[in-house]
Amino acid sequence: MSHFQIWVALAGMALVTIVTRALFLMAGERVSVPDRLQRALRYAPAAALAAIILPDLMTWQGHFSVAPGNFKLVAGAVAMGFYLLTRRMVGMIAAGMAVYTGLRLFA
Repeated sequence: MSHFQIWVALAGMALVTIVTRALFLMAGERVSVPDRLQRALRYAPAAALAAIILPDLMTWQGHFSVAPGNFKLVAGAVAMGFYLLTRRMVGMIAAGMAVYTGLRLFA
């Protein structure tokens, strides 16, 4: 790609991002979302995050693995369990990283 094509692609991505986010702000109260859809959208960020993180957790050394030898998956499960018990995000990150680091160093 040439420098011009890269700049055009960047400008296009910025424009698409700004327009899609600004539409909700510009519409304001004129557009109402049904209650059923609002309830469904409450869980959309968690589902999107899971779609991003789970594929990484389920690969170990470049291969799909759900075995106990997959340290990332074990650490992710511990972090999720910690969060479900305590509802503390920083503690969840610390617990997951501590388990992952411990498994990498001592296993």
